[in-house]
Amino acid sequence: MRTRFLKSAMAAAVCASTVLSGSVMASSHREAPFIAGAPKVDGTDFYMFRSYESGREDFVTLIANYQPLQDAYGGPNYFTLDPKALYEIHIDNNGDAVEDITFQFQFDNAYGQANASGLITDGAVDTGSPNGPVQVPLAAVGGGSGTSPGLLNVVETFTVDVVSGDRRSGSSASVTSAGTGSSTFTKPVDNMGEKTIPNYPGYAQQFVYDVAIPGCNASGSRLFVGQRREGFVVNLGEVFDQVNLNPLGARDSRTNTIGDKNVTTMALEVPISCLTSGDDPVIGAWTTASKPQGRVLNPDPSGASDNANGRGPSVEGGAWAQVSRLGNPLVNEVVIGITDKDQFNASEPKDDVANFADYVLYPTLPTLVEVLFQVPAPKPEGGRTDLLAVFVTGVTTGPNDTPANFKFTAPANQSQPGEMLRLNTAIDPVVPGNPGYSDLGFLGCDLAGFPNGRRVTDDVVDIALTVAEGALLGVNGVQTCDLSGPSPTVVNEGVVVNDGALPDLNDYPLSFPYLADPIPGSPNESSLAATSLSAQ
Repeated sequence: MRTRFLKSAMAAAVCASTVLSGSVMASSHREAPFIAGAPKVDGTDFYMFRSYESGREDFVTLIANYQPLQDAYGGPNYFTLDPKALYEIHIDNNGDAVEDITFQFQFDNAYGQANASGLITDGAVDTGSPNGPVQVPLAAVGGGSGTSPGLLNVVETFTVDVVSGDRRSGSSASVTSAGTGSSTFTKPVDNMGEKTIPNYPGYAQQFVYDVAIPGCNASGSRLFVGQRREGFVVNLGEVFDQVNLNPLGARDSRTNTIGDKNVTTMALEVPISCLTSGDDPVIGAWTTASKPQGRVLNPDPSGASDNANGRGPSVEGGAWAQVSRLGNPLVNEVVIGITDKDQFNASEPKDDVANFADYVLYPTLPTLVEVLFQVPAPKPEGGRTDLLAVFVTGVTTGPNDTPANFKFTAPANQSQPGEMLRLNTAIDPVVPGNPGYSDLGFLGCDLAGFPNGRRVTDDVVDIALTVAEGALLGVNGVQTCDLSGPSPTVVNEGVVVNDGALPDLNDYPLSFPYLADPIPGSPNESSLAATSLSAQ
């Protein structure tokens, strides 16, 4: 049985690599033809979980990561977000696959901001030119001290609005600072290096805001937007090399190939009571990015900031067009067919059954395994309802809706399944590393983990590969969790289809925003030290 499964597991890994080739390197990085050319609006990972920071258990943390595969040394422009885009996190709290609450992030990038008496004014230096001061080509000028950076020549600010109801026609109000009442927040500059910002962790911490959310009667919400160290782990190099690994070997036998990358995080921590509806503890969520429909390139641009006067490299306008979408990890990579990936990114959960049902119920990956390796694909009557539960309806195991399945509090004629990340907020959080924790989530009988939401430490690649081989169907002898008895019991422990890249809990803080400080761009010794654990 083990030999037969090993062949099946290897075949699954081969097929996973084939399908993943369009996504290049992570759970939603460059996963569709169009978005591969628009990294600033490429949603890479979406997380939603009950906060496990001490004293914060009554909150839900929402994290939307964008702009993949950032090299720490990526100057001189680094990784600003798109001021002409709309970034959103949507919440469905009644099970109709339509947003009930939306958090909208918009950015403004101001250039030529460096100022110092007698040295530099508005990013320009007097070099003796008869034409006047000359603009500095760098994003920062001069070294910093402690948590204070050098003179910043590019400053990013942003606003967050909360919309009740439809994302475009619902009522909207601004999220504000709980201390100052301001609706404008500042994003910390990326971690250029230790000369520009000697104490980056202390610097970035200054941009964790206590905020007031309109319509939320509970206090204590927090907000952070800024560069973080990439939290997703995956090993694709050896998978691409004709599966040059043992997919049933040690789960930490290989390197996390993106362990030296950074990412841009938008994180919100919101009281549970402000997200749920009625007596249903379940919420669904996903993140999207949209761009204006119209764009005209300027053949003679001048100025680098927002082109309100038409002076920038492009003029954009018109209605918003959604170009990126992410709920559950790996859906657009290993489930949706290559010709429909752009359509998925532009679609909404309420339309998933009509547009993409066959991809979930009758997935191609197990069939590819059967064709290539003569291993029978799981084909239960009615299709892969186990995958439908994970991605589209929520997994349910009984009257308590464990781990996450809506009670459908919406009117019956509005109840609608759709792909989104689901979280049962009635399930207590489990602190990573504490008793009861498993980075395999449900497969390790840790019901606080994926697919009940998704924590930053959940190994979703290993979970997804193992589920694809029939974990929830109880076939192929892979690890799963048996909930039929008086207490959850792990079955076939250790038989996990894996890529050899295992999350290291030392890389993840236990407090908001839960992802580590970004790797510095300089000096090289500090950058190498920051990635040494991932390279082991």
